[in-house]
Amino acid sequence: MPEIDKSYKALKGSLSRTFIYTIGHMIIAVGCIMAFTGASVTEALTSAIVEPLINAVWFFVLDRLWISPKLDGD
Repeated sequence: MPEIDKSYKALKGSLSRTFIYTIGHMIIAVGCIMAFTGASVTEALTSAIVEPLINAVWFFVLDRLWISPKLDGD
């Protein structure tokens, strides 16, 4: 279990930011789909779930790369 705790602590910030980003993205996507296409809430939710989840993976990878130690080139 120490490995899991260590991994969780190392990823905690990125996981939190990814989760918040994804939920916000889904809410925005539902609103946009409904406003622009006139879709029902159910239709908009269906469409707004897949793309934000894929985007969440991209955001997590980007966030991990962004906060990783920079190489000095030495």
